[in-house]
Amino acid sequence: MIKDREVLEEAAEMLKAIAHPVRLCIVRRLWRKGACNVTNMQGCLDVPQSTISQQLGKLRQAGIIEGERQGLEVWYSLKDDRVIKLLEILFGRQKHEKGNSK
Repeated sequence: MIKDREVLEEAAEMLKAIAHPVRLCIVRRLWRKGACNVTNMQGCLDVPQSTISQQLGKLRQAGIIEGERQGLEVWYSLKDDRVIKLLEILFGRQKHEKGNSK
């Protein structure tokens, strides 16, 4: 039996959550640009808003991102520091821009 099975399962779930091109693009954008809303992401991703919303829901459910309501919009940002470290490994040590897109 694997001693740290729970830790491994949690890591596998986090990796599965970002292992989709649209979700990976979303988290990379949030890492590079800071908080964004669905409209900002749609202009960058060139996919329907419904697709982005669906993928945001999966990332949120996995605890990778969080949303903050501002008026009628929800601004999303990265929540999981492990994902930030993975993005640095995958895409270089480019830090995200300090200013948010808000």
